[in-house]
Amino acid sequence: MFASYARLFTTVCALTSTAAALTPLEVSGKDFVNSETKDRFQIIGVDYQPGGSSGFTSKLDPLSDPDVCLRDAALMQRLGINTIRVYNLEPSLNHDECASIFDAAGIYMILDVSNPLQGGYLDRSAPWTTYSAIYYKQVFGVVEGFKNYDNVLGFFAGNEVINEDATYQAPRYIRAVIRDMKDYIAKNSKRAIPVGYSAADIRDILLDTVHYFECDLKNSTSSRADFFGLNSYSWCGDASYKSAGYDELTEDFTNATIPVFFSEYGCNDVKPRIFTEVQAIYGEEMTQAFSGGLVYEWTQEKNEYGLVEIESSDKVTLLVDYDNFQKQLNKLDIERIMSSNATQANVKAEECRASSIKRKSFYNSWDLPEVPSKVADFIKNGLPDAPSGKFVSVSATTIPQKVYDHTGKEIKDIKFEVKTTANTPSATSGSGSSGTSTGTSSSSTSSESNAASPNGIPSLALGGMGGFFMLLAHLL
Repeated sequence: MFASYARLFTTVCALTSTAAALTPLEVSGKDFVNSETKDRFQIIGVDYQPGGSSGFTSKLDPLSDPDVCLRDAALMQRLGINTIRVYNLEPSLNHDECASIFDAAGIYMILDVSNPLQGGYLDRSAPWTTYSAIYYKQVFGVVEGFKNYDNVLGFFAGNEVINEDATYQAPRYIRAVIRDMKDYIAKNSKRAIPVGYSAADIRDILLDTVHYFECDLKNSTSSRADFFGLNSYSWCGDASYKSAGYDELTEDFTNATIPVFFSEYGCNDVKPRIFTEVQAIYGEEMTQAFSGGLVYEWTQEKNEYGLVEIESSDKVTLLVDYDNFQKQLNKLDIERIMSSNATQANVKAEECRASSIKRKSFYNSWDLPEVPSKVADFIKNGLPDAPSGKFVSVSATTIPQKVYDHTGKEIKDIKFEVKTTANTPSATSGSGSSGTSTGTSSSSTSSESNAASPNGIPSLALGGMGGFFMLLAHLL
């Protein structure tokens, strides 16, 4: 009998030290939703590219240094971030620790599949010259490397490819990349990871752009984008809903049939930034048209959009923009923002037709290029010798770097908190504290976050000793 109890005790202990990952998100109509509970998810995010594009190399990318990731994840938790966008990734690097850290922090990831190195991007001026197997080793390499991380919200097939410098045919090639990525994921991934496009805020062609990617193409349904990101900097300083043109954006995207969100926002023409647009983006007028947004950007670079400044490997300063952004996030009504609306899930895409494209300068045909034969082989059989990531245990909960506020005062006891739900802002956030966790849960029956045990291994919340013995009795 004692041996049986011992075995049960061992089993329970094993359960209490098992890390629970975030639940994958999926697209339902024009919303992102929890794949288990179907609760709506809105992006409260930041664009993440420490060192800027020049800081990226074939040996270092934003998700390859776990010490940096742990530091930044802890500071993002404190801020209330639930999503990051990462622009430049090198598929050959190991991303297990960083992906696991952000997952444990309650933070999802949206990943660009291109990078600025040779062969890593689609040339907007002549896309047919780079639409090749060489480019797809980068694209599918990112998909392979990240497909097993449940906190990957989605992939961007392109970023601002369609602009003044783009050739007339650029849209058809981007839609082809979306098709090829979705076909690859369907064949080689255990789950359907959404794929979308990030557009520049060029108002003359913005509606044509979203129509081109969201319409239903009968002979190529997989080429339809799953979501649409907008890089917009029209709200500067203490602007208003109308003066910034947000009323026009809301009208433009109210009838969208896929999730739309700000993939970049945060004009810095007026400094310091006060981020009053946050109340508009997550306000009642916009939340039925937009699924949140990602502020540009995390670290201070030459363009001065940063929320934090990395002064050395062991010292970081939270800039006044960080504090101002946090104040705005802490005002949000998270329960209302994340509440579901049945009408959002029931929208249907229109059929692709030339009459939907209004400007003559925008490509109005869906004659997508054929898949190159070698790329077709990748889709069918998988990218050969491509490393695939997996979650690992996250053991550290205290960041070693010194953190200071914008006045030079040290902020002590900033902790990394292991969660099983999406991180959210908290009106009580302050020095050394993290945002609370509600909303997207890894279990349809629980919305509480897991505490971290002294050794940093997440422990399953069992309701104290009473809960422990109830579970033990149930197992008996």
